[in-house]
Amino acid sequence: MALKNDQYNQILREYDERRFRNKHELDERIKEAYQAIPRLKELEDEIISISARSGRLALFGNTKELDELTERTSKLKEEQIQLLIDNGYPADYLNMRYECNKCNDTGFIDNAKCTCFKQAIADLIYEGSNIKSILERENFSKFSFKYYSDDYIDESIGLSPLSNMQKIVASCKSFIRHFDKKRENLLLLGNTGVGKTFLANCIAKELLDRGYTVIYLTAFRLFDILEKYKFGKEAENTLAAANQFEYILDCDMLIIDDLGTELSNSFTTSQLYLIINERLLRQKSTLISTNLSLDNLNNNYSERIYSRIISNYCIRRIVGEDIRLQKAICSKDA
Repeated sequence: MALKNDQYNQILREYDERRFRNKHELDERIKEAYQAIPRLKELEDEIISISARSGRLALFGNTKELDELTERTSKLKEEQIQLLIDNGYPADYLNMRYECNKCNDTGFIDNAKCTCFKQAIADLIYEGSNIKSILERENFSKFSFKYYSDDYIDESIGLSPLSNMQKIVASCKSFIRHFDKKRENLLLLGNTGVGKTFLANCIAKELLDRGYTVIYLTAFRLFDILEKYKFGKEAENTLAAANQFEYILDCDMLIIDDLGTELSNSFTTSQLYLIINERLLRQKSTLISTNLSLDNLNNNYSERIYSRIISNYCIRRIVGEDIRLQKAICSKDA
């Protein structure tokens, strides 16, 4: 995924700022703790002194005294931790805190891009999607079953909307738990407003929090990117589209929302097959949500696409009333 130099440097600057912020926050915590518990500073000064002595002893190979100093350092650190706890502070209060504990906010692990760096690239490329602000509102902590009725059985699935949704949410959480071992794909079917997009965003939030790279695109935007990639003429736009296209193929989870709302033609059909098939070959997970039925998917797209989905996707059909309409009615009643 080639980025322009200014884009790449922008990400690196953000990591520099993050590390500077981490260090500043640690310095403030140390200052506060030392003022509240002066003994902490005394212990730290002794640890530093021992460290200097240990360095000199290591040069001369004095392992016996070195071991004694190591044991002494361990006891001093234990005393520091106990002092913090006794005074109402967390045990790790004097430790550096990172947004990404895998790379310690460097963006790299053994010279390879960390998943947080890859997601930073995705956020930059797809900054118009505003996915992070959406996920603050739409996640499992905000999910509610109250909009799904338990008063009737839907004949098509043999369950009430509530029971069905409870079953689907449980399967989605299982999908997330086993994501690193079993890269599955999901197809969410259902009428407008039953919660398909909300559920997709819940999954996205959980995977992002676990360090996976996630791209969310409406079907309309997906095919717009693919069209620019294939037919773009301006060099800068073509490079941007190429970056987006490669990331669409290679991110850990691709979410295609509202499939079927785009203008369907031979181009969209061929490109959809390419995306689905290539991601299957790369063993990358894809989630598709659509208002279309399985029969309509078969009719609107090629037999090859239908076959790939039926054979390789876990299909979940959500039933119920339009939640947006229910919320609108409730707000009026209030």
